[in-house]
Amino acid sequence: MTERRQGGSLVGLQFVVEVGPVAHGGHCVARHDGRVVFVRHALPGERVRVEVTEGEEGDRFLRGDAVEVLQPSAHRVTPPCPFAGPGRCGGCDFQHADLAYSRELKAAVVAEQFQRLAGLTVDVPVEPVPGDTEGLRWRTRVEFAVDADGRPGLRKHRSHDVVAVDDCLIATQEVVDSGVLERTWRGSTAVDVIAPSAGPGVVTVLLPAGEKAAPHVREHVEAGGWSEDFRVGARGFWQVHPGAASTFVGHVLAELGPQPGERAVDLYAGVGLFAVALADAVGEDGAVLAVESDERAVRDARRNVHSRPQVEVRRSRVDRALRPLLQQQVSADLVVLDPPRTGAGRDVVREVTALRPRLVAYVACDPAALARDVAYAREAGYGIRSLRAFDAFPMTHHMECIAILEPLPVEAGQ
Repeated sequence: MTERRQGGSLVGLQFVVEVGPVAHGGHCVARHDGRVVFVRHALPGERVRVEVTEGEEGDRFLRGDAVEVLQPSAHRVTPPCPFAGPGRCGGCDFQHADLAYSRELKAAVVAEQFQRLAGLTVDVPVEPVPGDTEGLRWRTRVEFAVDADGRPGLRKHRSHDVVAVDDCLIATQEVVDSGVLERTWRGSTAVDVIAPSAGPGVVTVLLPAGEKAAPHVREHVEAGGWSEDFRVGARGFWQVHPGAASTFVGHVLAELGPQPGERAVDLYAGVGLFAVALADAVGEDGAVLAVESDERAVRDARRNVHSRPQVEVRRSRVDRALRPLLQQQVSADLVVLDPPRTGAGRDVVREVTALRPRLVAYVACDPAALARDVAYAREAGYGIRSLRAFDAFPMTHHMECIAILEPLPVEAGQ
């Protein structure tokens, strides 16, 4: 046990705990002296020695690292990356778990969030996404931090400290082979490396100097018999797993079944990934409204839909774009929601359901935000038709969920 710092800090204090269930955020829950401890680098059922990394006397909970494993789980493995572990790179959460079990942990998180926030019992496996190598070599966009000596690396968990690295096992081989980790980058705070699927090859952007002048890249998407190339800013939003965009579009199209002549709304549209796919499905007799607030993404979206007159790209906040539609009593057959990690929120969900779409596809990168918004949708008369979870971020606690929502029977919505 280490000496407590002045002011009641418990950082550095060590104690032994029995590890409980996994929790949302890449850690497990344990208890010590009646207080909750969120423990990283542990697995459910293990007995570990924890070192406190955050917390003071009187805090309701502490954060800590499992610095010694006294009784390991049968699912524990040696992390493939030498930079993973307590006090090291914070980019991965589950390198110490076998890949199949890490997906079981993520599935448990989805179930817990839906039970707690939506009052629903779900049992959804977390499915692999094509394009990685046993959970490694999948990240096509990596921002490497740069330390005071100009060395590139990755940050520690919940810290600005940089761990210098000579490889990142979740980065694609193209990113690593770019040579960015073999150089020093004095005068920069970070260096972005982008390996797009359709060209022009690996792109490097120094920050902050090159942020505004970052070039464009092309990304290729295939779903069933449909395919398209997209113009995306090198620092714009795009799925980082090489199989994610195609997997998500394919699933959304299959579930929504858009028909010629239908009206669709794509909210938080980014560069138009779903809008283009929907436009090709509904045809020139249909209509697609794509709403996005980011100026650069809107410019790219307009380029991506330029040959599809049935698409309108509107730069606006989603809530501000929906209100006039409701005032004009506009309806929609289909809606795609792909919000940021914070989710859509109560007001947007209510406005979406007020359009009375026959189906809504909600693409979510945070199961907690999704579960909360599903609860709001149920209040407005929409329930889950299907729910799938995808391991688009292996070795981390992140995942992507896609919920298809449909009108509830009248008696169930009352």
